[in-house]
Amino acid sequence: MARRRYGLFVRDMAIDLGTANSLAYVAGRGVVMIEPSVVAIDEISNEVIAVGDEAKRMIGRTPGAIRAVRPLKQGVIANFDMTKHLLRHLILRGCRGRMIVRPRVIVSVPAYITEVERRAVIDATIEAGARAAFLIEEPVSAAIGVGLPVQEPTGSMVVDIGGGMTNAAVISLGGIVSGRSARVGGDDMDEAIVKFVRRNYNLMIGERTAEDVKISIGSVWPLDEELSTEVRGRDYVTGLPKGITLSSVEVRDALAEPMAAIAAGVRSTLEDTPPELVGDIIDREIVVTGGGALLRGIDKYLAKETGIRVKCVDNPLLSVVTGAGRALEEIDLLEKVATAGRKAK
Repeated sequence: MARRRYGLFVRDMAIDLGTANSLAYVAGRGVVMIEPSVVAIDEISNEVIAVGDEAKRMIGRTPGAIRAVRPLKQGVIANFDMTKHLLRHLILRGCRGRMIVRPRVIVSVPAYITEVERRAVIDATIEAGARAAFLIEEPVSAAIGVGLPVQEPTGSMVVDIGGGMTNAAVISLGGIVSGRSARVGGDDMDEAIVKFVRRNYNLMIGERTAEDVKISIGSVWPLDEELSTEVRGRDYVTGLPKGITLSSVEVRDALAEPMAAIAAGVRSTLEDTPPELVGDIIDREIVVTGGGALLRGIDKYLAKETGIRVKCVDNPLLSVVTGAGRALEEIDLLEKVATAGRKAK
């Protein structure tokens, strides 16, 4: 009876705190929200006026007194206070606006960040309203989320391509055997498109336009039928509005540099992997998760670069937060995969 009453007031949570998007998983309910990792602040009053979707719509459209901030950069906290506001927004919504008893929260983090960066995530989570905070490494969480046998003595390889960072890791017996964290991801792809359009067309476009281009026609492998889209921006020479037609072939050229960096991290991870585990990976294939898994042809591109079969999972955005949620619901698994934790004082 006491447990049932307790469950009415608190639901432990898992949060995938990403550079581009943050997701929340509530124990017993599953994934409950996906929000852009953006906070809008009024610089005169220093008050937060919007978080998530509403704040993202303000990027590039705000008056001088309002600033839309991305509090995470390349997978780690760049603005502690704004990250705290983002976490509090996620926790409150996960608790449906009521925190009679504060929840335990497990947060996914890149595999190879510093202890200072890990401590910052724990502190921000506690200050945002958690009664206890734990960390789980994103590749391990993603592997759990897609159902790989992470606790068995066999090798499983995951490549998680997020907005600000790509984590490649080989996992066995609940831990990372070899891996790389490359500070390159979807945001770098957007920036590469911005630079390509500026260099080739003298056209200035914003990051939201570049992201739309990437989603609508972006690819890293030749398509059976190449795509195109109209792109509008401001002419660098005249300063006037201008429109061009951009093809998927051109976007593929623009994405060559960030994709080369991602592929290099995957190859380095395989080079550091014990031969016995490499054999397991060849039998099982490399699994790609994160928003980058939605990029057309990325499975074929990485298969060519590694010589190993590659699979992009269904619903790749949900893999990390789902795995963290499952770890939170299974105490034995949580004890094996959590890398750090602290209770509120």
